[in-house]
Formats: sequence, structure tokens, C-alpha cells
Amino acid sequence: MDSYLLSIVIWLPIIGGVVVLSTGSDDRAPLARQLSLVFSIAAFLISLLLYTGFDTTTAQMQFTEKAAWVSAFNIYYHVGVDGISMPLIILTTFLTVIVVIAGWEVIQEKTAQYMAAFLLMEGFMVGVFSSLDAVLFYVFWEGMLIPMFLIIGVWGGPNRIYATIKFFLYTLLGSLLMLVAFLYLYHQSNSFNILEYQDLPIGITAQKLLFIAFFAAFAVKVPMFPVHTWLPDAHVEAPTGGSVILAAIMLKMGGYGFLRFSLPILPDASRELAIFVIVLSLIAIVYIALVALVQDDMKKLIAYSSIAHMGFVTLGFFIFSEQGIEGGLVQMISHGFISGALFLCVGVLYDRVHSRKIESYGGVVNTMPVFAAFMMLFAMANAGLPGTSGFVGEFLVILAAFKVNIWYAVLAGTTLVFGAAYTLWMYKRVIFGDVANDDVKELKDISPREIVFLSLLAAMVLVMGIWPYPFLEVMHASVEQLVAQATANKI
Repeated sequence: MDSYLLSIVIWLPIIGGVVVLSTGSDDRAPLARQLSLVFSIAAFLISLLLYTGFDTTTAQMQFTEKAAWVSAFNIYYHVGVDGISMPLIILTTFLTVIVVIAGWEVIQEKTAQYMAAFLLMEGFMVGVFSSLDAVLFYVFWEGMLIPMFLIIGVWGGPNRIYATIKFFLYTLLGSLLMLVAFLYLYHQSNSFNILEYQDLPIGITAQKLLFIAFFAAFAVKVPMFPVHTWLPDAHVEAPTGGSVILAAIMLKMGGYGFLRFSLPILPDASRELAIFVIVLSLIAIVYIALVALVQDDMKKLIAYSSIAHMGFVTLGFFIFSEQGIEGGLVQMISHGFISGALFLCVGVLYDRVHSRKIESYGGVVNTMPVFAAFMMLFAMANAGLPGTSGFVGEFLVILAAFKVNIWYAVLAGTTLVFGAAYTLWMYKRVIFGDVANDDVKELKDISPREIVFLSLLAAMVLVMGIWPYPFLEVMHASVEQLVAQATANKI
């Protein structure tokens, strides 16, 4: 099974999506839900074998598979994982289970199509994290956008068409430039093997142009300032499950792209243009956090919070230290748990009151005390409270930034103030105080189903915050090699 383990994790949810889609009409919605849960849990459990069978002492790709696809152009079905991609794959399979459970009762129309879209997207996202062939990477990269496009466009809010078109246009331009970069690298090497590109001699001018092409694709996906404006619209209009996957997984693909392509393949250009990325990251951390402070929509506030926290990720990557990159990776995984949990909390309230506006709430703790406790934990984690996963990545990045430039650390550290400000300010107005209106007065506390998915996320936030070693151990060897590649001279 080890020989095909990675392919099973990629294709099982895709096959599952097709099976669920075949259940058809809403009359068979219970069957669609059950099949979706079975396929998503199976993919998650199988993905755990990647962790249990992973050799943490080597930076080499593991669980590799390679088969000819389009031989005339040296295109292969070539997959494998290292310590950078493997945790992100498990995060993807875990959160897909959460999304299926979260949408169990909420989605009443086109249930089979909704569940199938998430399963298909899961397979494509795992494919992105495991592709070692540039064409295969590009196919999965573009393929995952189609289910998300449909999820927002079909099950989204009143302005969903505007949000989906904006989402599509932003990602399209960046993706096309990335394709041009792949074609140039193929022309130079007669290969689409991503690992071979790391040893390809490339002049500094070509490196800079390639860096810009990759940056266009990955910066939009992160998203970095100033190409971030599509994200709040997409989040606000997306259904809860769409927001969870968008924030928790899709944004991480931009960061992953920098680690898989920009730093190891274009090290000289990455170092020369690092200050540009660092400045944009610091702007995201400080300015976007201030923008989050003035939001009156809970989803939009959390969306801007995601942009600010992802600024930490790109800052950590372009410091070129093991501590910084490991901090950025931990932040990516942690943010997946925390942002996913916060969007689910908003979804729990929205399902009852049908409003995301902060002013529609107040005194929720009086009628939903269990929910208030869960949301408190996730709010504190979002603010970087020690003992939660939100603290670990931010602490490592700030520590690494301090060793490079004290002002980087000072500006990055402001997120601990601003993050607490906008998160706790929202929490106070929504949860505390007297019961604000009849809608809040009639609220019922969370159901057993909601307790299940919030408990799973709470457990991960606490485990990662208290004992981050299992996460850091698997990525260390790969990060060590990446730093060596990123700091080496190609020219």
C-alpha cells in the first residue's frame, strides 16, 4: 500500500466526489451526506499513514510515485511529500471532515452537489501539495478553483456572482504568469520536474523575471497586500464551509508555492527582492489589522484577520532562517485550525439569526454558554495567547525577525496588540453584556453535532499550542535543506 499511498489520498476523495454526485436529487440527500462522511474520514485516516511512516531524519521526497503521462514532452504523473507538504496534506483531509460534519444539517438544497464539490476540491488540493511535476501541479492548482468557484457561486450570499467573478479574475492572471514561468523553465531544461529546477543554472535577470511571475500567482493566493481585495468579498459571500476551506487551506497554497518554487529555484532573486516581500508583509500585519478593527461584519473581520496573520507567514519565509521558515509553517497550520474554527463559530450564529453583523448580537453568553466558551478559546488563540497554537508560530517568526532587524520584530509584534484588539472587541460585543434583542433571547445552545466539530478544532489548537514538537520535528530536515538552497548562490 505504501507504494500508492499518496495516490490513494489524492484520488479517493475525487472518486468519492463522483460517487456522491451520482446520488443526484435532494430526495437522496441523507445518502449523499453519509457517503461524503465515509469518504472524507477514510481519506483522513489514510493520510495519517503519511505521518506514521514518515522518516523525519531526511529531507528527501518520500512516498514518491512516477509514471509517464505525456512522454513526448517529458510530462509525468510524479508525486511525493517532504516535511513541508505532508503536514499541509493532513490539515486538508482533517478539515474536509470538519466541513462535511458542519454542513450536515445546514445545506438542504443541492446537498449531493455541495458535498461532492468539497470532496473533489480536497483531492485537487492534496494534489497541489504533492505534485513534483510542474504540469501536474498546474492542473491541480487550476482544478481546485472550479469547485470553490461553484461553492461560492451556487451556495453563496446575495452578491455571490460579483465575488466569484472577482475571485476568478484575480487568480487567473497570476496563474497564467506562473504557467509562462513553467514553460520558460521547460525550455531551459527540457523537463517539467520541479526538483530538477532546483539545480538549473539561471542568470539573475531571468531569476528576477521568474520570481515576479511566481510572485503574481502566490501573492494573490496568500493574499498579500495590495492584491488582497478579493478575499473579504469571497469570504462574506461564501457559505460557511467555503470560508473554512478558503481561509484554512487555499491561502496556504500561496505560502507553499514560495517554499517549493521561489526560494529553492530562484535563490539569488529571492534574496535581492526579499525586502520587497518583507515590506508588503509588514504592511499586511499592521495596516490590515487596523482595517479589521473597524469592520461591523464578523466574517469580514475574520477575513482581514487572515490577511494579517498570513503576513507573518511570508515575513518568516523571507528572513531565510530555519526559525523563521518553521515559524511560518507552524503559523500556516495553526491558522488553518483557528480561522476555520472562527468561521464555523460565525456560521453557528448565522444559522440561528441569519445575520453576520456584530450589532445583531450581544449577550449571547446568557443563552449559549457552551458556545461562548468555545468561541473564547478560538478568540484567544487568534490573539496569540500562550498555550494555544496561535502563539507558537508568531513567537518563532518574531524571534527570527529580531535576529535580522529589530524593527521587523517591533512591527510584527504589533499584531499581538491589534490581534487582541479586533478579536476581543468583536467577542465582547457579540458574547458579553445583557441580552440585546429577541433573536438572541431565543437562541439555543450548540447541538451535539456542533460540539463534535468545535471540540476537534479546540483539541488541535490546544495540542499544537502546548506540544508543538511533533509538528516541528517532521518539517525540520526539509526546512534545513531549504535554507541551504535559499542562501546558496546560483550565479
